[in-house]
Amino acid sequence: MKTLPSDLQAHLNSGATTLCWCWRLTRRDGVRIGFTDHDRDLTFDGTTFEAAAGFTATDMQQSLGLSVDNLEVASALSSDRLSEQDLAAGLYDDARVELFRVNWMDPEQRVLMRVGSLGEVTRAGAHFRAEVRGLSHYLQQPHGRVFQFACDASLGDKRCRVNLSLDRYRGTGIVQEILAARNFKISGVGAFDEQWFTKGLLAFQSGENKGLRIEIRSHRRVQGDAIIELWQEPAYPVAIGDIVELVAGCDKQIVTCRDKFSNVLNFRGFPHMPGNDFVASYVRRAG
Repeated sequence: MKTLPSDLQAHLNSGATTLCWCWRLTRRDGVRIGFTDHDRDLTFDGTTFEAAAGFTATDMQQSLGLSVDNLEVASALSSDRLSEQDLAAGLYDDARVELFRVNWMDPEQRVLMRVGSLGEVTRAGAHFRAEVRGLSHYLQQPHGRVFQFACDASLGDKRCRVNLSLDRYRGTGIVQEILAARNFKISGVGAFDEQWFTKGLLAFQSGENKGLRIEIRSHRRVQGDAIIELWQEPAYPVAIGDIVELVAGCDKQIVTCRDKFSNVLNFRGFPHMPGNDFVASYVRRAG
């Protein structure tokens, strides 16, 4: 049960209310943006909440216990501060969401109704729909180390320690041909071995997708050019002449760690861990 500020409680008791909803999104990089379903902008707590952004929300589902509470938010991409490109680039993944009930006549009369994080985001043209998950969903996420054959570090992080800024692990090329929405021929990176960039990243350096980073599904060499297939279709159509940067990938196996990155001392898997066959085996008499 929430305790309302006395001035907001008095406003509710008056019988004639001037209430609206305000949403504040805080990205992991610290950028904050606000939206409201009121017909004019509101400002409080250091944030301007933009009006007429097309935000609507479903009823909140809240329950006792540790089950995950959910809320769904839908909006048209009518705000200059919320772009389809940023959504596709993952800038709002796991963003903190705060939902306020506000007296728009006096924004100091408000109450924080809900805190959560953005979950699954789906896009359709100029509209998007986002799931807002309650904080209890973090209790359902795995934490700590996982005992497995493969490495559980991310390539280039502080546990892996591979220096991805070295020239042998990245290359810059130009899109020469569009083979499909996720498949391109790229020149300028033909010196790299086939599959060198598989499971790596492609970052757009120019064009409409500039700033977008997408994981590479496969990398082949054909007549000195690279054929790159992405796991995800870019937010905007790729154009011939777009400049891209490719970063080497890792399949998390110790052989790759040793031969490709010379980094076996920092391998974070357990390649010599007994498997299921060993666990199910039994002692046999020799001969």
